[in-house]
Amino acid sequence: MATRICAVSDIKKGSAIRVKIGDTAIAIIHTPDGQIKALDDKCSHGEISLSEGFVDNETIECWAHGAKFSLDTGAPLSLPAYEPVAVHEVIIESGDIFIETDLV
Repeated sequence: MATRICAVSDIKKGSAIRVKIGDTAIAIIHTPDGQIKALDDKCSHGEISLSEGFVDNETIECWAHGAKFSLDTGAPLSLPAYEPVAVHEVIIESGDIFIETDLV
């Protein structure tokens, strides 16, 4: 099931927003090069909101302890995180962002 989040234009390039689908917080990331990515909005190291972190074209960095995660796989790319975060499928349709999920 796909859940509409917002319009692509609602998220500034190089930033992220936090949304809730069911009980799960998800970070929606608009990379500087224009891609839209989605992953669980919780650093696996310290339960910090990743949507408040620093966005790159391929990673998001937790603002609290500096752990970086791959936007494609959710894999941790630096310590102190060693557990991945879940990645969610993004669908762009008519300029809107949808997340394919069964979290609702």
